Amino acid sequence: MRSIWEKDAPPIAFPHLEGEKKTDVLIVGGGIAGILCAYRLRQAGVDCILAEADRILGGITKNTTAKITLAHGAIYDKMIKRFGERDARLYAEAQLEACREYALLCHKTDCDYELCDSYVYSLGSRKRIEREVRALSRLGIKAELSDAGELPFRNTLAVRVRDQAQFNPLKFLYPIAKDLPIYEGTRVIKLKPGKAVTSGGKIRYKKLIIATHFPMLNKHGLYPLKLYQHRSYVIALKNAPEIRGMYVDESDTGLSFRSYKDMLLLGGGGHRTGKTGGCWQELEEFAKKHYKGCEITERWATQDCITLDDIPYIGLYSESTPNVFVATGFNKWGMTNAMAAADILCDLVRGKENPYARVFSPLRRMLRPRLAVNLFESAVGLLTPTAPRCPHLGCALKYNRAEHTWDCPCHGSRFNEQGELIDNPATGAARIKRKYPPEQKAR
Repeated sequence: MRSIWEKDAPPIAFPHLEGEKKTDVLIVGGGIAGILCAYRLRQAGVDCILAEADRILGGITKNTTAKITLAHGAIYDKMIKRFGERDARLYAEAQLEACREYALLCHKTDCDYELCDSYVYSLGSRKRIEREVRALSRLGIKAELSDAGELPFRNTLAVRVRDQAQFNPLKFLYPIAKDLPIYEGTRVIKLKPGKAVTSGGKIRYKKLIIATHFPMLNKHGLYPLKLYQHRSYVIALKNAPEIRGMYVDESDTGLSFRSYKDMLLLGGGGHRTGKTGGCWQELEEFAKKHYKGCEITERWATQDCITLDDIPYIGLYSESTPNVFVATGFNKWGMTNAMAAADILCDLVRGKENPYARVFSPLRRMLRPRLAVNLFESAVGLLTPTAPRCPHLGCALKYNRAEHTWDCPCHGSRFNEQGELIDNPATGAARIKRKYPPEQKAR
């Protein structure tokens, strides 16, 4: 199960840490956010080191659908109502600035970057799409109504934003990473003020950026309550009609579409990690119905951290950790939000003001409806009297039949059938005594 990006972009290798190093800024995590942070800091003349537990870009980044757009679903009408027009405009401007920076950087490398229009469509609510167009117009974003004619649906309506982009993220990121001070195979085992103990030695630092997808410091910031994780699935179809735009359903349970070379990428089947969902079966059934004669050449899955209010947490990790910063909760839109995070954090670690920092601040209020859902799921996971259990905070693991993994419905850690860690926030293996739950093995 490999994404198409991995086939077109051979990885590059970095050394393991040996002994002791010193740096002004330590970045933990070698996904897109960590690498862009290191790149921006080096551009600004800041001494930094990036530590990655395994291989860079080996986690969530390699499984993205790689859309570079400010159109993050039908969010702006809700954002104006929730936060006001000023903050909604700042969020949109941060995404626009990220799109501009990608345009500049991508022209320096062969990463299959191409401009295309972005569409957020609806199968049910015409009024929601009309409100979204009006909201974008209030924020100074050119948007228009479209019939989404490339999709195999009837009676759809979409928000169209022109001149967005798509690319191959690994072909973009490997050239950026090649000259950065990166240590692979360097797992951070323990963090102390000013010092990180790793599997290969120690790194002394003045400031710290946590870019590990799900934050790794449980004692600060309440991130296990402020975040949950959501899985999504993708299949690549050959011999399908070419789609010139990028499409995403305004519904969380809908499908996404984009083309890459001679393939159509169909995404969806999502569910909260540890729960059940349509998975690849939903996508395969859709393809059989609407794209007859097509061949499924690849399939893969990804996992996203979802915040309480649809805005990422970028900034100071917590009030009690003045020199620790975080970038997490990209809500399925990691391309532009990772670039925004790099720019914001590059300013903050240097003591500079950033115009977007307040909107993304992790210290903002937590009283949102999703908080109650996260509390409930955590309580159920902790009180379920079954094994195996997640080593992160002790929740009961659920078996994922589609992917043959053990998943945590509380915070999204995942393990293979032998208990080896796949996805954080857990940092070690789980004790798995049986391959399948008895009731599932019998089916």
